[in-house]
Amino acid sequence: MRLTKPRIAPVADANLTPDQAEILKPMADTGRVLNIFRTMVNAPKAARGFLAWGNYVLSRRNDLPAREREIVILRIGFLCKSGYEWTQHYAIGRREGLTADEIARIKQGADAPGWSAADAALLRASDELHHDQFITEPTWAALKAHFTDKQCMDVVFTAGQYTQVSMILNSFGVQLDEGQTLDPDLKGF
Repeated sequence: MRLTKPRIAPVADANLTPDQAEILKPMADTGRVLNIFRTMVNAPKAARGFLAWGNYVLSRRNDLPAREREIVILRIGFLCKSGYEWTQHYAIGRREGLTADEIARIKQGADAPGWSAADAALLRASDELHHDQFITEPTWAALKAHFTDKQCMDVVFTAGQYTQVSMILNSFGVQLDEGQTLDPDLKGF
């Protein structure tokens, strides 16, 4: 975690405005509201736009299979040193079929042993987007060997969304939710 306390405090239930409560209601109805969303509602108009795009990226409208989407999200979260993002998506990645070993190897990137050609292409694309905001021709060709044009677009959309999410989490100081533990490789950032 980059910060040990929030710069922008998450809004407690007792302090929600009617507009903020309306935004969080669908989440509250299904269980608990995560700190990221309690923080985002400090800017309700931004939160609404953020949730609309984020819902696309995490939905079936994103043509990347969920496991592959999570590879991109976790790699971007790790590259951005976003402890909150990594922690949330570690659990999601496991639910979507990634093994603990695969998630550990995501930290090492595309050159770690054991990746399929498709998984390595996703990791390499994530690295290039993070470092240069551009996928090179060889990496694009590697992606195209395994994914459709729409899926390749969704790689870029997913990496872009989770770069923004990581910036938000890191800069606003969003803290882990109750019961979560920070990955030791992301301590001190």
